[in-house]
Amino acid sequence: MAKTIQAIRGMNDCLPQDTPLWQWLEATVRRVLASYGYQEIRMPIVESTPLFKRAIGEVTDVVEKEMFTFDDRDDESLTLRPEGTAGCVRAGIEHGLLYNQEQRLWYMGPMFRYERPQKGRYRQFHQIGVEVFGIAQAEIDAELILLTARLWKALGIAEHVSLQLNSIGSLEARNHYRQALVDFLQNHLDILDEDSKRRLTTNPLRILDSKNEKIQAVLNHAPKLHDYLDEDSKQHFARLCQILDQMGIRYEINQKLVRGLDYYNKTVFEWVTTALGAQGTVCGGGRYDGLVEQLGGHATSGVGFAMGVERLILLVQEVNQDLLLPQAVDVYIVHSGEAATLLAFDVAEQLRSTYPQKNVMLHCSAGNFKKQFKRADKSGARFAIVIGEEEVQNQQLVIKDLQGHHQQQQLPIEQAFAFLASHWNK
Repeated sequence: MAKTIQAIRGMNDCLPQDTPLWQWLEATVRRVLASYGYQEIRMPIVESTPLFKRAIGEVTDVVEKEMFTFDDRDDESLTLRPEGTAGCVRAGIEHGLLYNQEQRLWYMGPMFRYERPQKGRYRQFHQIGVEVFGIAQAEIDAELILLTARLWKALGIAEHVSLQLNSIGSLEARNHYRQALVDFLQNHLDILDEDSKRRLTTNPLRILDSKNEKIQAVLNHAPKLHDYLDEDSKQHFARLCQILDQMGIRYEINQKLVRGLDYYNKTVFEWVTTALGAQGTVCGGGRYDGLVEQLGGHATSGVGFAMGVERLILLVQEVNQDLLLPQAVDVYIVHSGEAATLLAFDVAEQLRSTYPQKNVMLHCSAGNFKKQFKRADKSGARFAIVIGEEEVQNQQLVIKDLQGHHQQQQLPIEQAFAFLASHWNK
């Protein structure tokens, strides 16, 4: 027997018993984003490798260690997208969407990073991202945070996430702070782990979010980023906090929050949870006003965020044990006899035409009524329609409530449809 082929490590199947929750979450996100006037954009999952090196930064963990990169048949270096912002900016520049325009965009789909798979963090993972271009004011930063807060309520997780907020200032201000931080850490090299020592010469601000407790204890005495902020960044951050306070959004200012990609400036934020064990980020983002110009476009402000779908799914499952998802099947049609089968096909198509929002499953394999009812129960349908020889002769249908809330009914076809319509949502 041939050896079975299995999925690549860290790239998982989403099985039929899991997809209803994914579909519900995705539909909820679509609804909330539409209510704010955001439009969907879809980008390729493969991009030219220099796009990510220029956008994310060549000395970031993503570019150095985590990208799936390969040469195509023309020896062009291609990369499976590790995040969505760079591709969205590329698409906006290429198709003339950004110059002197405002755009509120969102996307959804798989991303790829080569790292050790763990619960809620895989090599192929899924993100929902939102990007706004052409608005420099702090009001749009506030809107994005309000949008995410509304989404958490819709998903039933609002009580299990908290907002961390920071401003990392302009590039010039960050460079001044970077030198002060490096000077400070040079006096504590004995405390730094190997990863932090590497970052000291490549990306020292990333040391601020080290998970090493000894390093964090030393960092409590390090220079503070906010002491180096430029005046424009200070005013921008103050306005953002003012709006969030006015709207009742609770947040913690975390001066060690810098995010992991090089393109951020001014506002950065994360929504974090402790409901999944160790504190984890479920959504993160910020402002990237220089990225469009950096990738060849005209200077255009930008701000956005991304959320990991797998981690959101885990959180929803953890805190919403009684979540009721839409039924995969609303009515299951069982039948016996050639004439009954033909009528069953006709009834099924009529139901789908009359009630397009309902899901109708027709039994299409062999088996007596007992076996068919087992299939009907397994489908999760609320009702079964039963058609036999008697029903064909009388042009009637038998309606059976599979959950036992109503007595079995034998009704003319039109009345049977009306009965279903009046009881489906009860």
